[in-house]
Amino acid sequence: MREIVFDTETTGLDPQGGDRLVELGCVEMVNRVPTGATYHAYFNPERDMPAEAEAVHGLSAAFLADKPRFAECAAAFLEFIGDAPLVAHNAGFDFGFINAELSAIGLEPVSRDRMVDTVAIARRKHPGAKLSLDALCTRYGIDRSHRTKHGALLDAELLAQLYVELMGGRQIGLELAAEASVSSPGAGAAAAVVAVAQTTVTQSTRIFREPRPHAASEAELARHAEFMAGISNPLWSR
Repeated sequence: MREIVFDTETTGLDPQGGDRLVELGCVEMVNRVPTGATYHAYFNPERDMPAEAEAVHGLSAAFLADKPRFAECAAAFLEFIGDAPLVAHNAGFDFGFINAELSAIGLEPVSRDRMVDTVAIARRKHPGAKLSLDALCTRYGIDRSHRTKHGALLDAELLAQLYVELMGGRQIGLELAAEASVSSPGAGAAAAVVAVAQTTVTQSTRIFREPRPHAASEAELARHAEFMAGISNPLWSR
């Protein structure tokens, strides 16, 4: 099964209030194994960059000034995602921005029926726990030491690892990939090849030892009988 894990960076929180998409990163997975195929683009938002947003992702208006507008990249993005399910962390936010950009250039929005929200999955698995990408990566031992600021492609790559863990762990992904490597991949899907290490366990010769005496001695039995006799009105005598 082909899925696309993706993330966005924006100028703010509200696409209906004038905020725009500035970065988009996508990672292709087949049977929950990354194929190596990605889509990544920066966009000129044609507006200023609020300081609060720049502090999160580090993308300034000056850096984005010579980047293409979303309209110039929309066809390539839509071709990359195809009709695959789309996995995102707090997916409603990302879908909202993508669909606002598509609607602004007269294109059909991406159906929310394709949406897979890892926050909702994590909430079911870990009720009451912190559900940020950072917190969940820490919970599952996913290395994010190279993440100093938010970045759409970097966060999509981290989320791809987290998604596998949330859906059952790396071993399930390896088994599915092994099956994919011996079957014909579907259209647009890359065959995943997984090498499984074979471990040989050498059984050592065990040395037989005589069992140690464990019965109570005569003196121990006498002390026990004396102790039991000193218990007044014991339950076992009623």
